[in-house]
Amino acid sequence: VLFFQIVHILNMTSAKIVSFLLHPEESLHSLQIRIEVETGISTGNQELLLETGICLDPRKPASQCVIDGVRGWDSYMVYLFDKSKTVYDGPFASRSLSDCVNYIVQDSKIQLPIPQLRKVWAEAVHYVIGLKEDYSRLFQGQRAAMLSLLRYNANLIKMKNNMVSASQQLKAKLEFFHQSIRLDLERYSDQMAYGISSEKMLKAWKEMEEKASQCAQAEDIGYLDEQIMALHTEIVELQKSPYARRQGEVMESLEQRAIDLYKQLKTRPPDHAYSDSTDMVKIIVQTVQSQDRVLKELFGHLSKLLGCKQKIIDLLPKIEVALNNIKEADNSVMQMQGKRQREIWHLLKIACTQSSSRSLVSASLEGTASTAAATWLPQSSSGNVPHPLSSLATPDDGENFLHVIEENLNYLELFSSILQEARQEQNNSMMVS
Repeated sequence: VLFFQIVHILNMTSAKIVSFLLHPEESLHSLQIRIEVETGISTGNQELLLETGICLDPRKPASQCVIDGVRGWDSYMVYLFDKSKTVYDGPFASRSLSDCVNYIVQDSKIQLPIPQLRKVWAEAVHYVIGLKEDYSRLFQGQRAAMLSLLRYNANLIKMKNNMVSASQQLKAKLEFFHQSIRLDLERYSDQMAYGISSEKMLKAWKEMEEKASQCAQAEDIGYLDEQIMALHTEIVELQKSPYARRQGEVMESLEQRAIDLYKQLKTRPPDHAYSDSTDMVKIIVQTVQSQDRVLKELFGHLSKLLGCKQKIIDLLPKIEVALNNIKEADNSVMQMQGKRQREIWHLLKIACTQSSSRSLVSASLEGTASTAAATWLPQSSSGNVPHPLSSLATPDDGENFLHVIEENLNYLELFSSILQEARQEQNNSMMVS
């Protein structure tokens, strides 16, 4: 038995404590099955919280419920919540009265001997102290729920910040993409008349612009942001609420009054005197009434905490979906941007190729014209082409003068015709390209 540990579970739905003897290396799931048998809360709906608001880890053994070095059988509790419920409204029955205390409550004016009265009042004081401690434990359970809520809220804020950051990045990329594609379309339209044209590419770019407009829907997270901000405000109000702080001052005062009353009774000599229990019963009744009031406030506040926590649980998957949509839209925009840039570079390659081809065609045509002219021009004995006017005869040549002029004019007409044909072929080649 020395190797066994005891865990105390405070069921927040019934305000009752259940205790279990833990077997060595017992799994948490095994403990939860036993809790289900005792409380009726299914294992799937059980939420077990430590005082720090940390939920028990199902991967660790059940011994995580017990902290080494903690003294007192009930000084450390594990708080059980039913995840299927967000409203805890009782009624919660107070701890039962012992027979002797119930006896004086039923008739506070009954006279009892002082020695007997001391025993009855001792139990009455214990009962009053117990009522205050019951409230203190339940308040610790409410505090654990608050700390758990704040942990969930911290995670919510982290995810919200990631979502807002991703949305802003997407918005910036979309603005850049829209500005880029508008400029590309304008420049493309300007050069279509004398440059490169592709209806297929133009259609693809316009489709990209429409798709980018659809991607903009993913950046719209305003509705989620509003819900998160409203929930954050609600949580802050719950933290500021007076019911978030211990409300047991009246019960503590009544506890002290009961202790003082018992001490006064102890100082009385154990003679044959008798006395009634009117003052002690009045304290008992006031303590029960005070506990009823503070428990009603406590569980009302606890229900609001659990309601906020459920809202966070419902919001988290919506934020996850929004984040995934933003990431998909972001990837789509980047893919379209990359595709368009590749197409622009492809157009540049085509333009450069055509420019080189035109240069080669022009050079070839000029070479052809020169060759043709050289063929038709007379060759000198050295193989050089003479100047067209170099062979003109002097006036002294007589009858050959007119013949030479006529021959040179024929050469010039032929050369002009060849140049015109070369220019025509070059223009035709540019139109084909």
